[in-house]
Order: sequence, then structure tokens, then C-alpha cells
Amino acid sequence: MREIVTIQVGGYANFIGSHFWNFQDDLLGLADDPHGNEVFRNQSLDMDVLYRSGETHQGIQTYTPRMLSIDLQGSLGSVSSHGSLYNDVSASDQSHVQTWKGNVTREVSEPHKKNKFLQSLYDVEQKDDPENKLEDKDLVESLQEDVQFWTDFSKVHYHPKSLYEINGLATNANEFDNYGIGKDVFSEGLRGDEMSERLRFFAEECDHIQGIQFVVDDSGGFSSVAADFLENIADDYTNIPLILYSARDPRHYTKPMNKKDSISRALHDAVTFSRFSSFCKLIAPIGLPSLSRSKVCSFLHIDDAKPFYSSAVYAAALHSMSLPFRMASVGPNADSRYVAGAIDVNGIVQTLAGQARQNMVAILDVAMPAPLIGGTGQQSFQGSLNSLTPDVKEDAEDFYEVESMTIHGVFHSGGKHASISEVRDSVTAAYESSVNRPLFSHLSVALSPLPVPLPFPSIFGNCVGQHGEMLGSPIRGSQPGRSSLDVHSVPMAARLRSSNAVLPFLDKRLSNLRKFGMDRGAVGTGLLQDWGFGKEEVDEMGESLSKLVLALDPYSQDSDDSD
Repeated sequence: MREIVTIQVGGYANFIGSHFWNFQDDLLGLADDPHGNEVFRNQSLDMDVLYRSGETHQGIQTYTPRMLSIDLQGSLGSVSSHGSLYNDVSASDQSHVQTWKGNVTREVSEPHKKNKFLQSLYDVEQKDDPENKLEDKDLVESLQEDVQFWTDFSKVHYHPKSLYEINGLATNANEFDNYGIGKDVFSEGLRGDEMSERLRFFAEECDHIQGIQFVVDDSGGFSSVAADFLENIADDYTNIPLILYSARDPRHYTKPMNKKDSISRALHDAVTFSRFSSFCKLIAPIGLPSLSRSKVCSFLHIDDAKPFYSSAVYAAALHSMSLPFRMASVGPNADSRYVAGAIDVNGIVQTLAGQARQNMVAILDVAMPAPLIGGTGQQSFQGSLNSLTPDVKEDAEDFYEVESMTIHGVFHSGGKHASISEVRDSVTAAYESSVNRPLFSHLSVALSPLPVPLPFPSIFGNCVGQHGEMLGSPIRGSQPGRSSLDVHSVPMAARLRSSNAVLPFLDKRLSNLRKFGMDRGAVGTGLLQDWGFGKEEVDEMGESLSKLVLALDPYSQDSDDSD
């Protein structure tokens, strides 16, 4: 058994995670459907990699994500922090402890009501059949406007150890907006110990953990919470590989209100990335300033102002990249007709971060939907991929580039699912005719496409068919913004690559750290001191970023500084 523990830190990371687990829940349901599509019933995927089996006190069997979510108090909406399966008393509820003899005043806030979608799930579980039962169309329409919390569209049951709320902070989500404001959150009280204990619960019950999948909202105070947690993980789980997805909500790319705000943001980005890079071997920054106007959304319609929408695309890419970790590679459960190219977390890390230049920054690319195979003038899979990583140089030439690509659920031009060999041949042919072939490329292929769950935003254009196929002309009478009722699954291509195309991302953070925090008379020195960083620590950050730049570009100006 090769288990993975998933950690989600911060609001936007949990939005991504909610979509991710909905995909997995749909895969489980489709695999058990005797009348469903063969490619879902024969996935050759080991879902135990991501899930744990358990049992309630009543003897009821459970199957829940091996996941730890960390967010601010009140971020769970109508969902209890101890889940809905075990009915445990919350660890933070001390009302039963009889140690105080004086008067007690208890203040209880009004609980959030379940939205229509969550209420419908509850009714199904209770086997209620009210006369006013909502149709799927009504549920889909209500979600487009009603989502406030990441739990509002989650159809997954969570273990009581999975949902951790940070309480006791004298700030709200809007004020929790920079590195410094979260710098003591992990260390104060028992928070760090509590987070670590929950991770230990999931990690120690694994037979043979293959790695940790860590998603963090890096736009505010959760950056420092995650950095401290990562440092703790690096000390406690030295030999366990970790992939870090550092995510950014489009709403956090708004224009700074003033110069002070601009400097704070620049230093936040530099410090955050520098600290993350100190504690993990592979980072994939994701989050474009405007996903809606990017090439990624050529066939999608995204509202950047709604995290429910944008997080769905990032979650789809993460789902695709995680498929190889649970593919059956050898033995009786492997079926080469349905999957090929299994690789574990350590294999990905070594492929992208352990090659000639030891680069630990990966670019995440995606094609959603992926193109057909064999169509006249059809674009290649490689040509259809576009970056979800910000500040990336397009058309960069890099003879040392390495990549790991996953393609799944794609169609042949004849309308049938393309076979494993057809996908491989298509990728090989595209590289043979290209002058920018990577130094090394790992390819994973699966027949099962991305399932589109009911609680999914209406983001598909009117040139996307029922199975995610790209149509030659718009569907007559159809408006952009097609939902899961119209598009049931989507063929996907996703890629993690180590390339010098990420240099602008690194250069920006290095130059801002120098300009505002290191140069003589730098205006951000005081701010960094307020965040707890002295001159030596800032200099070390600058040196670390400089080495990353030099690894990708030995002829950069920094080469003179290293003599």
C-alpha cells in the first residue's frame, strides 16, 4: 500500500480541495455503477491511496479522505468541525469540564443554514422524500450564486481529525492578508501541536506512505502558518517526499491601494516563496492574475470574482497530476488497456527536482478539455497545454527541461476513446517534429476522463460537448456557461515541468526582496523586522533565491555576485 496524505491550508486551498474530493467521490460512485461507462468501472486506480477505511462507534463502516484541512474559525459554514459521521464532541467544547464554580456566560452564534444542495444531500441520506424535492437543475442554478464557503458544495464526508479551525484570532478573513499577521499563529498556544497531532494520526496509520500532497493559499497569513507547518514536517518526516502547490485566488491580484500596500505585497511574495523553498523539494506555484482571460480558458467561461469557479480549474489539474500516484503498475490489478505510466510521489520529485540542475520550482500546465487525436489540423497535446503558473515566459528554449505529463479520457477523431498506444504515439510524433523536445519526459495515460460532479460551476463553453469533446461549431441555442447537466466528463491533459521559463517568477521575487528589503536604505526593512526577520535572515533568503536563479541561468547578472 502506497498512501498519500493531503493537507489543505487556507481558504482558497480548501476551495480547490473541495472540488478535488468531489472528483474522487464521483469516481468511486461511477466505479460501482454496474450500468455505467466501462472506462469508469475499469479504472485500474487504487483509491485507498487517498482514502482511509474506518468504523464509527456504532460499527458503521466509513471511507473518508486521508486529509487535513486548516482554516480560520467560521470557515466551515453549516458543516461541523467534527464531521457528520462520528458525532464526537468537539475537542474545543469544554462545557462538560467541572473546574469552575462561578457563574458562566455562554455566547452562541446563529448557525449557518444548509444551502439547497447540502439540504438535498441530507434528505437523501435520511431517505426523506418531500413533495418539494428540488430537481438537479434547481440545485445547479442555486450553487452558481449561493456558494460562500468551500463546504457549501462539498458532497464528501470527512473524518473528525480532518477539519481544523484556527480559533482565538482577533482578526477576520479579510484582515488575515499578509505574511506578518500569521507569523505567530502556528507557535501560539497548542495550535502547532494540534495540527501536527492530526497529521500524525493520518501518517502513522499508513502501511507505507508514499508522500504528502500539500496545497496552501499563499495570498495572506496562511503563508506563514504553512511555512511553520512545513518546517515541522521537514523535521518529523525527513524521508517522506512532499509536493507543494502554492495557490493564489484571482481576487488577490487587485491593484494595491497605495505604495505601502504595494511594497508589503512584493515582500510577502518574496518571503513566502523563500521560506517554502527551504522546507520542500518541489513547489508548483499556481494562480493566474486573470484566469478568465488566459489561454487556459479558451473553451471555458470563468468568473474570476468567484473562487467557486476558478478553483475548479486548479482542482482539475491537481486531479490529473495525482492519477499516476494511484495507478496499478504491476500485478493482477494492473490492466494496460486502461492505465499506463504509474509513478509515485518520490518519482515525480526526483524527475523534476533531482535532474542536472536540481531545480525545485515546477510549472503546472493544463488543457481542459484536451484535444482529439487524429483530427485534421488538430493541435498536439503539448501545443494545447497552457500554464497555470504566473509570471512564466512563453516559448522559452531550455535544452535541460524535464517534465511529467498525464493525459486521460481523450477521444479519437472517430468519436471513440483513444487507446493507450494511440495517445503515446501521438505524443511521440509531436516531439519528433518539434525542435523543443525536453531532455526527459515521463508520460502517464488513463482511459477514464475527469468526471464532472453535480456541484460543479457552469464554466463550459458552447463548443464543449457532453463528454468534453471540442465541437467544430457552437451548440445551437446553447449559451456559454454549460453545467454538469450538459457536460458529464472532460478529457484532460496536465503537465508539471522544470524549465527556465519560470525565471521571470524567480527574478521578480529576488529583485523585490533586494529592492525593498536588502539594499541600503530599503524602505521595507522595518516591515520585515515587524514580521520577525533580521538582516541575516533576509540576506539568507536573498542568497537562496539567487541560487535558484543561477541554477536556471548561469549567465545571469547574479553570477558575478557569486565570485
